[in-house]
Amino acid sequence: MGLYVRALREGEVPADTAATVPCLLDTGLLRPDLEAPHQLRPLAPAVALPLLLRDSAEAVAGLRRREALLAEAFVPLLDADAPDTVADSPMIRLLSGFDRINEAISRTMADAAGELLAVQPHAGLLTKTLTTLDRDQALLDRGARIRTLYQHTVRHSPAVRARYEQLRGDTEARTLDEITDRLIVIDRAVAFIPASQDRSLALEVRHPVLVHYFATTFDRLWRLATPMYPEAVQPPTLNGVTPRQRAIATLLVEGHTDAVIATRLGLNIRTARVHIAKLAATLGSESRAQLGYLIGQSGILEPERAPEAGSGQAPGAAAGPGG
Repeated sequence: MGLYVRALREGEVPADTAATVPCLLDTGLLRPDLEAPHQLRPLAPAVALPLLLRDSAEAVAGLRRREALLAEAFVPLLDADAPDTVADSPMIRLLSGFDRINEAISRTMADAAGELLAVQPHAGLLTKTLTTLDRDQALLDRGARIRTLYQHTVRHSPAVRARYEQLRGDTEARTLDEITDRLIVIDRAVAFIPASQDRSLALEVRHPVLVHYFATTFDRLWRLATPMYPEAVQPPTLNGVTPRQRAIATLLVEGHTDAVIATRLGLNIRTARVHIAKLAATLGSESRAQLGYLIGQSGILEPERAPEAGSGQAPGAAAGPGG
């Protein structure tokens, strides 16, 4: 703008001085002098400003028209029931809707012949469990193996019991006080995990590193779990404290409320409070604060020592094949 200000002050400037600022010529702020071709005269500011504002307004209007055209072009694509969206990587696919998720799992299982690993936080409805039995049995009939982790609270669920009464083949189930969210790993090559809280979205993962991570996590949880099927094992009681009460004691000393403890262990809050009361009675506690102290002093949360070789004593939760 310095040259334009100079031109306004002097009335004109040599044409060669505008070589370094061609924008003054492009915008019309400096114009050739018809009487002196080698001189440039400035356009009056009162005239220049409306012209420049008009150009800017036209440019903005052009961008808005372009936005409208783009929006109009993409609306049908957004509304269309398009195939599953690929997220960030071709090895991770987002699946939307329960039917589409189950279809993808069934399609992958149809090509599997090795092993299915599953973490099932909820027992599910009996009718839904029965609809997947044929799919699971077909996998077992091809010589594959199925291992499933449940939460302790579903050990006596009708849906879970019906599943293992009807399946025939190499299938095992174990339980833990707390487990991860739902997970399915097929042939250690494909994994399915939830992508939304209501499980209406899921990720189909084929990235080898991620699938290996999921399978390793499952294996480590499996070694910590208590066998439920084919032969149930009752974890031992320690000093009159049951395994369920030990799990509650662990959460109590971490400072969790009754509601949080119930949620994490899959209990209703009334049942959780009954277990807490029994634990307090066993340890002789008269208050919540004293209970935390007595839990720490009792040693019930200390890791159990493995039985010595040759002792003939079996561990409470023996590791099964592939555990």
